[in-house]
Amino acid sequence: MRIVSLLPSATEIVCSLGLADCLVGVSHECDYPAQVADLPKVTTSLIPEAASSREIDGLVREKLKTSKALYSLNHSVLEKLKPDLIITQALCDVCAVAEEEVRAVVSKLPGTPQVINLAPMTLMQVFESMLQVGRAVGKEEHSTTVVKEHQKRVDEVVLRSKQMASKPELVFLEWLDPPFSSGHWTPELITMAGGVELLGKPGIPSRTLEWREVADAKPEMLFIASCGFAVERTMQDLPLLEKVMMQKEFASLKPDKIFVADGSQYFNRPGPRLVDSLEILAHALDPVAHPLPTHLQPATKINK
Repeated sequence: MRIVSLLPSATEIVCSLGLADCLVGVSHECDYPAQVADLPKVTTSLIPEAASSREIDGLVREKLKTSKALYSLNHSVLEKLKPDLIITQALCDVCAVAEEEVRAVVSKLPGTPQVINLAPMTLMQVFESMLQVGRAVGKEEHSTTVVKEHQKRVDEVVLRSKQMASKPELVFLEWLDPPFSSGHWTPELITMAGGVELLGKPGIPSRTLEWREVADAKPEMLFIASCGFAVERTMQDLPLLEKVMMQKEFASLKPDKIFVADGSQYFNRPGPRLVDSLEILAHALDPVAHPLPTHLQPATKINK
C-alpha cells in the first residue's frame, strides 16, 4: 500500500504500526521518525518563517474568518505519488490542509485513493485513530497490540500519581502571545499525571486567555508547550512572560515551577508520543513519584 500522510501525527501513527516503508509522501512538518525526512513533501506553509507569535495568531484568526487553511497541497507531487491511502485531519480548521481541498484533489486522482480523516479530542480517541489506521491498512490485530502497549504506560503513570503527596495546581499554556489555555487531550493528561488544571477543559479546544485570568486562577505551576514550537522558539517569547510574572498578582506561582516543553514534538501532536508527553509532564509535577524514562528529556525549568 502507498500511503501519503498530511500531518505529523498521522506519520507517527503509521510508523508506530511498522508501516514506515509504505509511506511515499508526507507533510512539510513531518520530521519524526528520522527516516521520513527524505520523503517527498506534499504540503507547504503559508506562514512566514520570521513571523512573531502575535503575527501568527493574527494570521490564524484571519484564516478562520475566511475558512481557509494556512497550508496548501502540492497537487502535482501528490499525483505523481499515486497513493492508495491519504491520511488527513478534521480536527483543526487551519493547522493542516483544508479537508475540502483534499477531497477536491483526490477526486481527480486516478484510482480514487481512500481518504481517512482523523479528529481525536481525547487520548482514548487518539488510540482509536491508531486502530482506525490499522484497520485501513489491514493491520488491525497489530494496531491493537501497539495500543495496548501504550495504554499500559498510561496506566502505570496513573498508578504512580495516586502515590503523590499532593496534587499541584497549574495552568498549562499552549501559546504565549496571546496566552492560550490547554485543550483537547491535555487537561486529561494533567489529571493522569496527578495535577489539577485550573483553566483548560478536557475534550474541547483551547481558548484565548487574558493574563489577568491566569493570575486569578492562582496557579502553583505554569507548564508551557507552545503549539508547533520547539523549546528554543518558545524561549523567544519568554521576555513577555517574565514581564507578566513580575506582577504581584502572580505571587502564588512558585519560583522554580515554570516549565517549558517542546510543543512541536510533544503535547500538540495527537499520536503515539502523547504518552511520552504524559511522562514528561508527570516528571515535572513530581520527579520522585514519576522517574523520567531514559529515552526522554525533561521539560526545561525556568526560574521566576
